Amino acid sequence: MQRATQDAAPQTPPSRRRFMAGALAATATGLAQAQAFDFKPQQRYPDPSVQILDPSFAKYRLFSSSVEQIATGFRWVEGPVWFGDGRYLLFSDIPNNRILRWDEATGQTGVFRQPSNFSNGLGRDRQGRLLACEHLTRRVTRTEYDGSITVLADRFEGKRLNSPNDIVCPSDGSVWFTDPPFGIGGHWEGDKAVSELPHALYRIDPSGRLDRVLEARFPNGLAFTPDEKQLYLVARTADNRRQIVRYDVTARQGLANPTVLIEGGAGALDGFKVDEDGNLWCGWGSTGAADSVAADLDGVMVFNPAGKAIGHIRLPERCPNLVFGGPKKNRLFMASSHSIYSLYVETRGAV
Repeated sequence: MQRATQDAAPQTPPSRRRFMAGALAATATGLAQAQAFDFKPQQRYPDPSVQILDPSFAKYRLFSSSVEQIATGFRWVEGPVWFGDGRYLLFSDIPNNRILRWDEATGQTGVFRQPSNFSNGLGRDRQGRLLACEHLTRRVTRTEYDGSITVLADRFEGKRLNSPNDIVCPSDGSVWFTDPPFGIGGHWEGDKAVSELPHALYRIDPSGRLDRVLEARFPNGLAFTPDEKQLYLVARTADNRRQIVRYDVTARQGLANPTVLIEGGAGALDGFKVDEDGNLWCGWGSTGAADSVAADLDGVMVFNPAGKAIGHIRLPERCPNLVFGGPKKNRLFMASSHSIYSLYVETRGAV
């Protein structure tokens, strides 16, 4: 600590001092395996980073709450999941092959599991156990209370899954997950391999039976409506545009009546969560296309149940995924490329 103080000499510009302090702190905890980014929060309330696009969003913005960067120094973070019983957040740093844990009580971040088999989406089942979508092993696992690992799904009809991506657990005890090829497309988020199955959405019945619910192009984030009568799914069109499609959940746990709710356009739709009023809080950012301007897109876009954009939380990095957490489920944790950001809002997650 004394050395860090000496390095932050008076002649060093303030912004540089803040960056160096953050980088040294990350190195001290053994977590600095990628670039740590300096972040200057907004000083004034209301935070101009939280933009009201439609008057209906005003009630969700807390006047005296601002975007906070709570951790940084990662390569590509995804799949945050909140453990209220332990007051901590778990999230995947996929290229670094690890699951990290941020502790609410101390504000410290440490390694929860490494290697993690290049885990991506994380979730909790209805008994509170950790579920993980693993790219490297191409499977979905459950961590038991004693720390042992149970494989829930790794094959369908004798063929290996592609690379399970995102996961959700409705109240009936089933587990739904998407299976695009992102983890086998190269060596960055897993191992390059040949796809044996079509891209698809799967359901694991409480009995353990695995069913393929539907096929979709590059299926990604998914979430149920608060009443669980409908399911939203991120997928791509034939010309590679991202959209959110809404389906009715049938009596036999199938999906019917697909309706395109949100067109991503230049925005990179990824993971998302639904709040108690049915609004969709979507990870957002640039797709990398020529007409996609990252500075105008990065952050979280909020859509009402009719698919209208009502709010935009602007972040300095692309946000692929998020989760509601905190003691009241009203703290939004945003996994955003190299960092984790948070914001208190006047709504709560539906699950």
